[in-house]
Amino acid sequence: MKTVLVYRDRLLPASEHAFMRRQYIGFRDLRPCWVGCRREGAVADLPGEVRFLGGDGPLRPLRQAAFKQFGWGGARDVADLAPVLVHAQFGRGGALALPMARALGVPLAVTFHGGDAFKDKHYRRGGLPSIFRRRWRALQDYASLFVCVSEGVRDRLLERGVRPDLLDVIPIGVEAAAPAAGPAEQFVFAGRFVDKKGVATLIDALRVLAERGLMPSVVLAGDGPLLPAMRAYAAGLETVRFTGWLAAADLSALMERAIALVVPSVVSAGGDREGLPSVAVEAMARGVPVIGSDQSGLADVLQPFGAGIVVPAADAVALADAMQAMLVPGVRDGMAGAALKVVRERLSAPAQSARLEARLLSLL
Repeated sequence: MKTVLVYRDRLLPASEHAFMRRQYIGFRDLRPCWVGCRREGAVADLPGEVRFLGGDGPLRPLRQAAFKQFGWGGARDVADLAPVLVHAQFGRGGALALPMARALGVPLAVTFHGGDAFKDKHYRRGGLPSIFRRRWRALQDYASLFVCVSEGVRDRLLERGVRPDLLDVIPIGVEAAAPAAGPAEQFVFAGRFVDKKGVATLIDALRVLAERGLMPSVVLAGDGPLLPAMRAYAAGLETVRFTGWLAAADLSALMERAIALVVPSVVSAGGDREGLPSVAVEAMARGVPVIGSDQSGLADVLQPFGAGIVVPAADAVALADAMQAMLVPGVRDGMAGAALKVVRERLSAPAQSARLEARLLSLL
């Protein structure tokens, strides 16, 4: 088999582990080898070999710094693998991997996941430029492919001046799972408590529902800098529960009894917004409908197929209306079936992974 280097500087944050692994589970002709500089979390069950740049010994941090800042030494550390291609994760990963791909003389593909396309600070001129900003033009000139996880990511990169022939949309799929057993008795939010997740809009929507005499059970799972503020903001809503960060098994248990997953995403002040939230695709694989905003990256997945409800971002009344509609007997069941069908036909992880492999092989 031919070797493809998968570059991610940090191998591998817990929040990324599942969707990173799923990108490669359908590979048959390319052998992934994960390459990075810093160990972060478990790497044992990643498909393929794992290698950290910089070698061993006390000079390793200096070698890694030289690789990041100047591109030195990376190709030397992986040359024995005889890679035919580099596939970097995130825009910054593409900028870091660029000198290595050049030195190896192999094609470079980069997957953009969301924030790396949307956050304005990555592209803003002025001040001391980041590594990504310094190499952005060269990255576009050398790379053979930018993979976009959603149409929204593609559209934003086009707005930033990326040429259309460099872009291809290949969503990250999800593996088959047993449908949620029920009973469906609670709404679920799952994600980091940061601006773009729109948690304040969800809490406002719950107050709208309370004014209508409706107080559904809502569980908010996750951690992040805004968690204390959101706990305080939800004071007085007796049917709201915050769990903090949950392991995958515990989150799966929550989904067993979910009426719907709520994804009330907004555009943050810095321009950041969702790419394609993996938690939403995972919920749909369990037959859990999704209520998502039109800035959640899910409109193209939900609306055409009836797998959920799309509402305007930052509109608490519209979100309350959607949640109320989901409580009507029979409404949720039809959407649950549609969610399963969408995942089976359009977002299967093995099928999407095979698509990615075929596209990468076309670069050789």
